[in-house]
Amino acid sequence: MRALKMNGTGNAFLLIDARSTDIGITPERLSAWAKKHEFDQVLKLEPSEHGDARYRIWNRDSGEVGACGNGARCAGWYLCETSNAASARLDTAYGLTDAIRTGDFRMSVDLGEAHTDWRDIPLAREMDTRALDYEIEMDGHRLRRPGAVSMGNPHAVFFIDPLDGLPVETLGPRIEHDPLFPERVNAGFVQVLARDHIRLRVWERGAGLTKACGTGAAAAVVAGVRRDLLERECRVDVDGGRLQIDWKQDNHVWLDGPVELDGEVEL
Repeated sequence: MRALKMNGTGNAFLLIDARSTDIGITPERLSAWAKKHEFDQVLKLEPSEHGDARYRIWNRDSGEVGACGNGARCAGWYLCETSNAASARLDTAYGLTDAIRTGDFRMSVDLGEAHTDWRDIPLAREMDTRALDYEIEMDGHRLRRPGAVSMGNPHAVFFIDPLDGLPVETLGPRIEHDPLFPERVNAGFVQVLARDHIRLRVWERGAGLTKACGTGAAAAVVAGVRRDLLERECRVDVDGGRLQIDWKQDNHVWLDGPVELDGEVEL
């Protein structure tokens, strides 16, 4: 079976269309693919009675996860491209979601509702998710009181100034595996440039430091708005480019940005 290599603002994927011919995703297969191909997540499209395709995601470490925003944009683009349509509906772990074409290689996707109750993240104990009673110190950097948001996956968002020089590669895994987060956590590090503009780096659970994280961008903006640091519409600069977040009044968060098709590979 063949897979498409795609990326959404540098977030790298293998996209498998298994709607007509299935392929099992096993830890052994993921390990073998990871040795041959560079990717952050594997995206799989399966038959759906409710949408254009069921959309599933696996990290490089073989763990299946419930949400990936940039992956949803890539999957949506592929479905639009192959059906010559302007939009597609994905059947996801968090419900049906719409992906809308906003350019030849640009997609906007509804990431669903932002959840901020401590049980939804989830956390190991009750806590105010606007600013968690949590801190970590490493190499002279002291990070404290992150916001916590679930976008179908858990995020802890730290506001840092400046972001340059922060040892994300060593801080990230420590935060990811902290006992406060029983399902592990994606760690986001944000520098506020203006009320409608941030810079973001994300350590993704099971994938490591990635060039972009769509749900991480959404969580960062939601956390910033809840702290009265940001507007609901916000530009997000990531290592792979720029994303646009719009946290609408109905609590749904929309993610917009470019996608790229990097070719095909044999699995």
